[in-house]
Amino acid sequence: MAAQLKEVENQALQLSPQERGELIHRLIVSLEGPPDDTPEAIAQAWDEEIARRVADMEAGRTEWIPADEAMSRIRARIRAAKAKAANAD
Repeated sequence: MAAQLKEVENQALQLSPQERGELIHRLIVSLEGPPDDTPEAIAQAWDEEIARRVADMEAGRTEWIPADEAMSRIRARIRAAKAKAANAD
């Protein structure tokens, strides 16, 4: 299976960025299934979520993390994920 996966990856990397994006979308949909709602309803839900988060920020209910600390946390997670993936091979 690993050899087949590597071959598919090599072929995918030969696609244009737009084609790779479409492939990624199709693969995600194949895992998650189609969305449960219309694009308009999804956009509305995001608008409501954004409004809720802005209200939380303005009311002081949001914990602020300095950008350098947030980036350090993200980089640590990426390093851990890469290490885990390398150990899985």
